[in-house]
Amino acid sequence: MPASVGTTNGVGLTQANQKTAETRPLRSYGRRKGKRLSPRKEQLIADLLPRLRPDLGQKPPSDLRTLFSGPVRDVWLEIGFGSGEHLLWQAERHPDIGLIGCEPFINGVAALLGGIEDRELDTILVHDDDARDMLAWLPDNALSRVFILFPDPWPKKRQQKRRLVSPELLSALARVIAPGGELRFASDDTDYAGQTLLTVKRSGAFAWLASRAADWRDRPADLVPTRYEQKALSGLKPVYLRWRRL
Repeated sequence: MPASVGTTNGVGLTQANQKTAETRPLRSYGRRKGKRLSPRKEQLIADLLPRLRPDLGQKPPSDLRTLFSGPVRDVWLEIGFGSGEHLLWQAERHPDIGLIGCEPFINGVAALLGGIEDRELDTILVHDDDARDMLAWLPDNALSRVFILFPDPWPKKRQQKRRLVSPELLSALARVIAPGGELRFASDDTDYAGQTLLTVKRSGAFAWLASRAADWRDRPADLVPTRYEQKALSGLKPVYLRWRRL
């Protein structure tokens, strides 16, 4: 390679990488993979996941319901589905709802895929990466409900800038949730819950659906307890928050 080309490209790439690093949002999740997957789960990742993964390289359909093989009346999204217990529960009880789950932890993705195969479900799509990429891809007013259940609280002061809920996220959610749609959030970290309440209020796009303490202290009847929630219940009391898109 000629020296002049190498020098120019090197400087250009360095400057581009620095700019990307400065503008890229901080990662709001932890590790991408845990213990080694079983042969069956490896097979599910190789064969089933590609069939359920929306292609973010293509323009999204104007009607998101057409992504699903069968007819659905609405589309719901879960950000950070863990091992998929909640998504599977909702899919079994609402066969007329299309569900999209976002989760970068591959072991959790594999667990969900196993549940999808075992139950022969055809109303769940999976984005195995950062949910913010999915939100940026979705068309306006595409969703009627979004769940953010027990996200990583990043409790240490220096970590809190990594929390998922932010003004930028609320702006994205306000765009993709249709008027009258719901945003649901749950956490066992009271500081994070309080911060989320304030952030959502400041967005001006959502109305808090609470008229009494039980509305945020008690788990809604249509919300299945996941293993992450069970872990939370052994310590601090979780907070359950619901808003309606204005």
